Amino acid sequence: MSTIKRHPKGLYLLFATEMWERFSYYGMRSIFTLYLIQALLLDKAYAAQIYGSYQGLVYLTPLLGGYIADRYWGNRRSILTGGLLMALGQFLMFFSASYSHTENKGFSMMMMMIGLGFLILGNGFFKPNISSMVGDLYSPTDSRKDSAFTIFYMGINLGAFIAPLWCGFVGDTGHPEDFKWGFLSAGIGMIFSVIIFLAFKNKYLNRPDGTAIGLAPTAEELAAPDENTIDKISKTTQKGTPWGRIAMSIGLFIVVFLLFSVNFAFFVGEGAVFANADWIGAVIFAGTVAVPVFVVTDPSLSKIERTRIIVIFIIAFFVIFFWAAFEQAGASLTYFASEQTNRVVMGWEMPTSYFQSFNAIFVVTLAPVFAMIWSMLGKKKIEPSSPTKQALGLFLLALGYLVIAFGVKDIAPGEKSSILWITALYLLHTMGELCLSPIGLSMVSKLSPVRFSSLLMGVWFLSTAAANKFAGILSSYYPEGGAVKSFMGYQVATLYDFFMLFVFMAGAAAVILFLLSKKLQNMMGGIE
Repeated sequence: MSTIKRHPKGLYLLFATEMWERFSYYGMRSIFTLYLIQALLLDKAYAAQIYGSYQGLVYLTPLLGGYIADRYWGNRRSILTGGLLMALGQFLMFFSASYSHTENKGFSMMMMMIGLGFLILGNGFFKPNISSMVGDLYSPTDSRKDSAFTIFYMGINLGAFIAPLWCGFVGDTGHPEDFKWGFLSAGIGMIFSVIIFLAFKNKYLNRPDGTAIGLAPTAEELAAPDENTIDKISKTTQKGTPWGRIAMSIGLFIVVFLLFSVNFAFFVGEGAVFANADWIGAVIFAGTVAVPVFVVTDPSLSKIERTRIIVIFIIAFFVIFFWAAFEQAGASLTYFASEQTNRVVMGWEMPTSYFQSFNAIFVVTLAPVFAMIWSMLGKKKIEPSSPTKQALGLFLLALGYLVIAFGVKDIAPGEKSSILWITALYLLHTMGELCLSPIGLSMVSKLSPVRFSSLLMGVWFLSTAAANKFAGILSSYYPEGGAVKSFMGYQVATLYDFFMLFVFMAGAAAVILFLLSKKLQNMMGGIE
C-alpha cells in the first residue's frame, strides 16, 4: 500500500477556480489590442497606452484587495467579490464590442473603459487571496506544500493555454464584429470560476484539523500579536503612528508623481506619445518608489532584516526591465504576429491570438525540466544563487529579441517573416521566465520578515505593475507608417531597431545584475 499522502481536495477546488479565472484573464488579453486597433480603429501607440495602463493597474490593486481581506473580509468573500466584478467587466467588454461596428465608437469606448475598471478592481480582490489559501490547506511543516504550489501553477498555465485558443477561435476571425464572442467567452469562464468556488468552498476549504480557512478575521485574531516577531518590534513602533515616515513617503510620492506626470517627454524624447500628462503611469511609478521607502525605514527592522529587504528591492528593480520586455506579448508582439508574420501552417492561417498560448505550453513542458536541472546542480553544490538565476533570465530574454531582430533585419517591405522566428522568441522568453519568476517569488518569501511578508509580496507585485505600464510605453515605439521615433536618443525606424531596443535594455540589466550577484548573495546572509 502506498504511504504517500494525497493532497486535500481543497487544492483541486482552488486549481479549478484559478484555471477558469486565468481563462477569463488571458482570453480577454489575447484579443484586447487586436480589438482596439481593428474594431475601435485606434492607432497602435494609443492602443499600447491603454494596454499598459490596464496591465499596470491590474498589479496595483492587489495591495488594496489584500489589505481589505486581511483586515475585514477574509479570503473567501474577497475572491467571490473579485470574481463577480471581473465577470461584470467582461460582460461590459462584450457590450462594448457589440456596438463597435456602428458609428457610435464613443459609446463602445466608454463601455470598454468602465469594463476595464471593473476588471482592475475585481482582480485586486481575487489575485492576492486565492494563492494564499493554497498554503493554508497544509500544516506549516507539511512537505507536500511545494508540490501543491506546482499543481496550482499548472492550473494557471492550463487556463492561459486554453483561453487564447478558444477566445481567438470565436473572436479573432478577421471580422471585427466577432470580438464580442471572445469577451463573452471570457465572462462565462469567470462565472464558471465563481460557481465552482461558491459550490464547494464550505466543503473542501479546511485546514488539516478541519477548521475552515479564508473566513473574515475575528477581533481577537486582529488584536493578537505575532508570537514569532513580538520581541523584535521596537518600543518606538508601539508608541503610535509613524507620522514622520508617512509624511516623508507621501512627499516622495508627490515629487515622483509630478516628475512623471508633468512632462514625460523629458525622459523619452521630443514628440513622444506620452508628452502630455500620464496620470495612471505617474501614480504607478510614484507608488513603486514611495512604498519601498516607507517599508525600509521602519524602525522595528534589525540590520539583517533591513539588508535582506534591500536585496528584495534591488532585484525588484531589475525585474521591472524583464517584465517590461516580456509583456510585449500582449501589444507589440501581437501587432508583429498579426501583420508581419507568415501564419500559414499547412494551408491553414493561424489566428494571431493563438500565439498567446505559446508561453503557457512552453511553461508546462519546461517547468519540470528546470526543476530537475536546479535539483541536479544543487546536489553537486554548483546551483547558481537566486540573483544569478535572475540575471540568466534577463540574458535569455535579451537573446530572444536578438534572434527575432536578426530574423527581420533583411526582410523587404511588404514581406512577412517565418513563424519560426517568433516561436523561437517565445521559447527563449519562457526559459527566461522560469529562471526569474518562480525564483523571485521564492526569494521574497525567504527574505521577508514574517510581519512584513504580505506587504513585501505586494511590493513585488507593485514592481510588476510598473513593468506592465512601462511595457505599454515601450510598445508605443513600435514602427508604424515609416515614422522615426526617439526613445532617450535611440532612433526607432524599423522592426530591427525596435527589437534591438529590448536587446540593449535586457542585456544591460543582465550584465549589471550578474556583476552584483555576488554582493547580493552576501547581503542575503546565507539564504539562497
